Amino acid sequence: MRHLLLAIPLAALSVVGWPTSHAFAQDTKTTRGTVAALTADSVTVTVGTTDMKFSVDAKTNVQAPGAGGKSREAIAAGKAGPMLSDVLKVGEAVEVSYHDVGGALHAATIKHVLSAGNAGAPGKTAAGKVTAVSATSLAIAGSASGGATFAQTFTIDPKTTVTGRGAGTAAGAKGGKTVANDLIHVGDTVSVSYREEGTTLHASTVRVTAKAK
Repeated sequence: MRHLLLAIPLAALSVVGWPTSHAFAQDTKTTRGTVAALTADSVTVTVGTTDMKFSVDAKTNVQAPGAGGKSREAIAAGKAGPMLSDVLKVGEAVEVSYHDVGGALHAATIKHVLSAGNAGAPGKTAAGKVTAVSATSLAIAGSASGGATFAQTFTIDPKTTVTGRGAGTAAGAKGGKTVANDLIHVGDTVSVSYREEGTTLHASTVRVTAKAK
């Protein structure tokens, strides 16, 4: 069994919202680095020798160990949720999935990771419907540009984060100890942030955007 990080609401930014279809239409990029600075509405991450500044807002998902406790503390204090600086610290390694909107970088997901790893290595994103899922792999199928179809299979491990509709409820029912197929099911629509590792595709984040009907 493994512990999955869940997205939390940020008080200064209202409540975490689910991206609209327009947001998913944008190309999503992924990078890793070290947090260099934090403000109420931005985070600066050092990637290799370059500082990248990302804006954060109500649509930004933040995933970090202890985030659930910080969220409960903030709610108990009458706040909508914790501040960004409550769950992320300068010097920590993070993975950021983001959109480049006219030269401005908007963080869709900020995930705490153990190491900055291959900082700056390009990440990719794919979206489709789940055709198979297990504790160690995920297969999706979908449509590409020009009407072509595709099918991809990703490896899943303890570093993979699952977020999205129903994830919090499912994790709570399992006492926080879940595997991927507790949260993802055949027919769900997902967005997968992944990296190519040799001949395999490793899923770093799987976001459930719509549950199977």
